[in-house]
Amino acid sequence: MSMFADLAFYLVIIVVLLIIVAAAIKILREYERGVVFTLGRFTGIKGPGLFLLIPYAQQMVRVDLRTRVLDVPSQDVISHDNVSVRVSAVIYFRVIDPEKATIQVADFMMATSQLAQTTLRSVLGKHDLDEMLAERDKLNHDIQEILDTQTDAWGIKVANVEIKHVDINESMIRAIARQAEAERERRAKVINAEGEQQAAAKLLEAAEILARQPQAMQLRYLSTLNVIAGENSSTIVFPFPIDLANLFPGKTDRGTE
Repeated sequence: MSMFADLAFYLVIIVVLLIIVAAAIKILREYERGVVFTLGRFTGIKGPGLFLLIPYAQQMVRVDLRTRVLDVPSQDVISHDNVSVRVSAVIYFRVIDPEKATIQVADFMMATSQLAQTTLRSVLGKHDLDEMLAERDKLNHDIQEILDTQTDAWGIKVANVEIKHVDINESMIRAIARQAEAERERRAKVINAEGEQQAAAKLLEAAEILARQPQAMQLRYLSTLNVIAGENSSTIVFPFPIDLANLFPGKTDRGTE
């Protein structure tokens, strides 16, 4: 009986040792780091790869270093020109300091999400609706800089911010459509007026040239007759040049009498 008791005792010892060794061995992937606490105090960062911890005396918190995607829920925003819109965004960030991300903030995912929502409302509320729609790249950059500065104390790096949607109510959409139509009509009128101005300037220039050279007026007259002769018209009215009338002053006077 004693032999079986000794065997059972050794088996228990072996099992306990295996449990202790299993608890001591830790393996971390390439994108993971372990924040190690010894008797409750921070003692270092481990990983990646294989390492040992003192069971029960040391604990480890795993931290993922890969880029995370955070979907910011739609936020009600009042623009600077008093237009109510709903804006949603997405944030790309990652942990660059596992110690701060574990010790300085209880839940960095929740903290980053709440900070992103308040920052989104604060930044967009300073801009007009037209800027929200036309200058998204600038707004994305402004929000990213503010978030990156504030999350630096948590060991978080905000890499990018993208505004996904700016939802506007139907009445505002119709108002924007009318504004765009009015802007197109204004541009068309301006272009038409500029064309008329340029045409008038060219006509004035041509008239000044013809006035300085009477022979050019005769050539223009003959060119016009040539064009009229080429048209399919049954009746052709020839304008009588004043210069030709001046060649027969006597006949002109008798005709007038």
